[in-house]
Amino acid sequence: MDPVLAWIVASGVLMSAIAMVGSATLVLSERALQRILLPLVAFAAGSLLGGAFFHMLPVGLEAGMSDVAVYSLVLAGFAVFFGLEQFLHWHHCHRAEASCKKPLTYLILIGDGLHNFLGGLAVAGTFLIDIRLGIVTWLAAAAHEVPQELGDFGVLVHGGWEKRRALLYNMFSALTFLAGGLIAYAASFRLDLAFLVPFAAGNFIYIGAADLIPEVKAHAEAKANAVHFAAFAAGVALMLAVKLALEP
Repeated sequence: MDPVLAWIVASGVLMSAIAMVGSATLVLSERALQRILLPLVAFAAGSLLGGAFFHMLPVGLEAGMSDVAVYSLVLAGFAVFFGLEQFLHWHHCHRAEASCKKPLTYLILIGDGLHNFLGGLAVAGTFLIDIRLGIVTWLAAAAHEVPQELGDFGVLVHGGWEKRRALLYNMFSALTFLAGGLIAYAASFRLDLAFLVPFAAGNFIYIGAADLIPEVKAHAEAKANAVHFAAFAAGVALMLAVKLALEP
């Protein structure tokens, strides 16, 4: 098997497995879940932004495209995810939010499936450029998936879903990541997919800045705000440390 294809398949399978993290909500108390969830969201935001700025944008600028093309693709990636959320009225919703209704559960699954499909396309595009870049991009995406899957599973259960069915369908929606990766690999034989790197950077910037940071930036307690900022900084620092470690 082509090593790049092997990495794409492995990353897709592992991303789908992350959907099972939602089962942790079955053994954690509400207080414990909320204690770890928001720091994880902050860490994911830092990882996504660090991955976009330290890894993906530099590669996009070195790929031979003009600066205008690169920045246009970043904005396109940002706009696509903004439009997706606007169209589906999809948002992150945690177990403590009593306003979540059953119809929203279907929107969450559809939105998550589309989100993962686009993510699979984008991450596979980075593997096709450089396997090391693909690994870093996958790690940043995975950091985001953990708190998202915890929240999504909680919403499905509170929306009336049986727990095993919620886990199963959550995993099905995550499998679209693998589908997107395989389509990107197949398309790479006819198309130059370098454009997916800055496009994915725009996805990451949107998710980190517009989706995740608003969830943690206005906590009532100063101590909690400090913890969230430290977690965010740790995510950024991790991506910077990987960047420095990979440089010759």
